[in-house]
Amino acid sequence: MKIAIYGRQFNSSVVPFLQHIFDCLAARQIETVIYDKFNQFIADKIKLNTASDTFSSAEDLKGQVDMLFSLGGDGTMLDTVTLIRDSNIPVLGINFGRLGFLASINKDDIESAIESLIQKNYTLDKRSLLNIESAFNPFGSDNFALNDITFHKRDTSAMIIIHAYLNNEFLNSYWADGLIVATPTGSTAYSLSCGGPIVFPNSGNIVVTPIAPHNLNVRPIVLSDHNELSFEIEGRSSKYRLSCDSRTEVVDTSVKTVIRKADFQINLVRLNNENYLSTLRNKLLWGIDTRNY
Repeated sequence: MKIAIYGRQFNSSVVPFLQHIFDCLAARQIETVIYDKFNQFIADKIKLNTASDTFSSAEDLKGQVDMLFSLGGDGTMLDTVTLIRDSNIPVLGINFGRLGFLASINKDDIESAIESLIQKNYTLDKRSLLNIESAFNPFGSDNFALNDITFHKRDTSAMIIIHAYLNNEFLNSYWADGLIVATPTGSTAYSLSCGGPIVFPNSGNIVVTPIAPHNLNVRPIVLSDHNELSFEIEGRSSKYRLSCDSRTEVVDTSVKTVIRKADFQINLVRLNNENYLSTLRNKLLWGIDTRNY
C-alpha cells in the first residue's frame, strides 16, 4: 500500500500525533509520499523512519497511490480536491482542527483507523462536486468545488443583485450580500449557517441559499443536480468576490457564470463504525434533546 500525505502548517501540539501517524505507517511497512510544501514544514519537527518521496501536483498522484491522508481540519480536506480531481483516489481525513465534519478521524484514534484500513473495514462515500465555467475562467483548471460556489459582495460595498437562471429560464433576482450554491456535502457548511437545509449525500440535489437577502420572502431552494444554473451580477461596484470552496477570486460584474454538476466524484473513506447520521449528531449536535437521553 502507498499513501499520499497532505497537510498544512500547524502548532506544536500536533507534533506528537503527526509522529504517531508516520510511526504507525512505518511499522506496517506502508510506503508514503508527502506533499512537498508540507514535507519542508515538518522536516525539522518529526523523525521519519523510512525515506519518503514528495509530490506537488495532481499529475504526481494519479495512478501512483492507493489513498491520500488529509491531516488537519475540513479546510485541509477541501484543499485535497484539487490534488485528487478525477483520479478516484480515496481520501481519509484525520482531524487536527476543531469541528472535523469531513475530516472525521479523531487524532486519538489514529492507530485503530490505520488498522481498519489494512483490514479493509471501510467504505467509500462518493460525494458530488460542482463545476463553474465562465469566459473569464478565474480558477483555471481548478474550477470545481466539493462544498460550494459563492457569489459575495466585495469588501464593504453595497449589496449586489444576483440574477439567477435555471436552464436559461429566469429563476430569481437576489438582492443580498451574496448567494451560495452548495452540494449536499456543502449543505452542512456555509449554506447551513445562512439558513439553508441539510441535504443528505447522494440525494442528487443542490441548494441555492441567499446571504443576508434584503427581503423576507426569499428563502433557500433545493434543486435537482441535473439542472444548469447561470448567473449575472449587478451592483454599485464593478467587481465582486467569487469563491470555489476555499479559493477566492475578484471578478468583474460583466462576467456571466454557469454552474452545473461536475462529471466526476470524490471518494471519502468512512470506517465501518461511522455513518452520516451519527456524524450529524456528534459534530453538529443535530436533533440533540435531553428528552432523548
